[in-house]
Amino acid sequence: MNCLPLNTDQIKAVKGDGFLHNRGTRQFSGRIITENGVLKANQMAVLAEAAEKYGNGSIAFTVRLTLEVPGIEYENIKPFKAFIATAGMQTGGTGSRVRPIVACKGTTCVFGLCNTQELATEIHKRFYEGYYNVALPHKFKIAVGGCPNNCVKPDLNDLGIVGQRIPRIDYDACRGCKSCGVVQECPMNAAELRDGKIKIDPSFCNSCGRCIGKCPFKIADRFEDQYKIYVGGKWGKTVRCGSPLDTLFTKEEALDVVEKAILLFKSKGISGERFGQTCDRLGMEKVNKMLVSDDLLMEKAEILDIQTVAGSKC
Repeated sequence: MNCLPLNTDQIKAVKGDGFLHNRGTRQFSGRIITENGVLKANQMAVLAEAAEKYGNGSIAFTVRLTLEVPGIEYENIKPFKAFIATAGMQTGGTGSRVRPIVACKGTTCVFGLCNTQELATEIHKRFYEGYYNVALPHKFKIAVGGCPNNCVKPDLNDLGIVGQRIPRIDYDACRGCKSCGVVQECPMNAAELRDGKIKIDPSFCNSCGRCIGKCPFKIADRFEDQYKIYVGGKWGKTVRCGSPLDTLFTKEEALDVVEKAILLFKSKGISGERFGQTCDRLGMEKVNKMLVSDDLLMEKAEILDIQTVAGSKC
């Protein structure tokens, strides 16, 4: 076994491929990329075998819902990659680029309003894979949450998407029942009976959809599914809660906003700053207008030609 210490260039070269140095050794943790936080049973079996064969026999879960196999010797990096590739898996997820997508469990949850894993897969293919070679001023993290419970903390990511279910109340059909299912179900206390009619305060309603279908007279059966988007969130040495954009979006509109945000960061960001710092420097009013308009998409080719100095150190 080779016992010579590794040099900085060797460590840096494999880090870009998702292998993080185990300090003081010649070993690395290989970071496995999932499209949406889910692996199939056969993939898990192959990964367990790879951990035994090339790593130290263990698999670690990361805080962003992916997996790392620690204890991989430098010489075993290529064989490890080839082995897991037989089950359709790859390593990566580092550098000043779009990072692997994080999603909550979505519609398998009793509160889930949207298929987060399907949406995360679309974002993964379009922006993690599609923009993999696009250098950004810093890392760019994306999270997809299925409801306003925010379990996956979308507002602490550079861009966060949250499923929304907006009730379309038929106020004229309300019978003013003393025991109102809509009022009883609302966790935000946004619904109340006033002058014998249901009223919903939009400043309190968080579009969780819990009131849908709770009226026997069907005043709350209609709804519209949309997405809320936060931009500029960050968790780490410094914290910035993401700023919500002024409007809600359809699924296709939300995907376009993701692309616009990446293009905005690349065109206006400064090397070493996170997207939230870019937003604060430009001002959220300007950022909101840029992300709602299509100008950034029209300038896409020119923006992608910009030579960006990558600034991520982790």
